[in-house]
Amino acid sequence: MNDESLGFEEKSGEVDILFFEIGGGLFGADASQVLRIDRSLPEDITLPELGPLHRGNRALVFDTPEGEGHLKVDAVNGVRSIPVTQLRRMPPTAGAAPYAVGVCLEEARTVLLIDLVETARTQETQGRH
Repeated sequence: MNDESLGFEEKSGEVDILFFEIGGGLFGADASQVLRIDRSLPEDITLPELGPLHRGNRALVFDTPEGEGHLKVDAVNGVRSIPVTQLRRMPPTAGAAPYAVGVCLEEARTVLLIDLVETARTQETQGRH
C-alpha cells in the first residue's frame, strides 16, 4: 500500500495521525495538515454525517487553497505515529464521502481517517460553512 494514495505524509514508514472525537466517534487526520487547535467559532465547518457534536468547543485549523479551514470537534485526543502498513484505503465500493480516505485501528476501535482539505471542499459544494 502506498500512503500517498491516502494523502498522508510518510516519515520513515510511519504517519503521524491526530486523533479527535466528533459525536462520540473517534476519527483521525494526517497531523501534518493541522496548523493548530483553536476554540471553535459559529461559522466553523461541521460534518453531521460523522455524528452530532456533543460540545464542539474545539476546531482543527488547516490550510486550504482558499485560506484557513476550521473543523469543529468535540475533543482532541493527541497524535500518534502509525506504521503505514496499518493504514487501509477506503474501498471505492464503500460509497464513502470524498473526505473519508481510509481507516486504521486504535486500541481495537476502527478509526475513520479523513482529509481535512477535502472536508472544506465538501462543505463548499454542499453550500454549508
